[in-house]
Amino acid sequence: MLAFLERSGTDVLAMQETKCREDQFPHLAFQAAGYEVVHHGFNQWNGVAVASRVGISDVQTAFEGMPTWGDPAGAEARALGVTCDGVRVWSLYVPNGRVLHDPHYEYKLQWLAALREAAGTWLRSDPDARIALVGDWNIAPRDEDVWDMSVFDGATHVSPPEREAFRAFEDVGFIEVTRPYVDQYTYWDYQRLRFPRNEGMRIDFVQASPQLAANVVGARIDRDERKGKGASDHVPVIVDVD
Repeated sequence: MLAFLERSGTDVLAMQETKCREDQFPHLAFQAAGYEVVHHGFNQWNGVAVASRVGISDVQTAFEGMPTWGDPAGAEARALGVTCDGVRVWSLYVPNGRVLHDPHYEYKLQWLAALREAAGTWLRSDPDARIALVGDWNIAPRDEDVWDMSVFDGATHVSPPEREAFRAFEDVGFIEVTRPYVDQYTYWDYQRLRFPRNEGMRIDFVQASPQLAANVVGARIDRDERKGKGASDHVPVIVDVD
């Protein structure tokens, strides 16, 4: 990640699925590179973080009404909100859903509905707010966002309720700002040579408030970050804001 930050000149990096506790996260390495960093994680599951070289303030580790999971119910480290130079950035790791008849699928839909409700409230209270909902949405909103729709027949990520949950952010005023600029996958499974065969999925997006979307001047997906030893199965989605 530090090498990517140096090459790309990224000011704010939102990370998901860090899979570590607070004491395991490499805070000092980011700080040495000139970034403030906030991490939210409990164990080897989930985990979100934001690194910024333009400041971090107003940290939240959950949005209003965010559902919990488990028995007894407990919070998961799936959302982290911070303000960076006037932009409210939410690093989001949307639940996977597993399979259509799994309770985790309903949890995913509830989680997305609660996020939409919270995000709509933020915009209604401040229509000029600059807000970015970024990260791993675990949804491929269109057929062209997967390499072969027949492979996903009856599977999560492409089901109508999930796609509607993603689209519904438009109803509260948000705009997905990467699609006008790029048409690439953002994720390739480690199995079955998915990356060399370009059998991927587009499941990482940036939903922006109108005020922020108006200042977006470009976007790109850095496919090269998937190459090499130890690479993530997701690649960076980069948005340029004027």
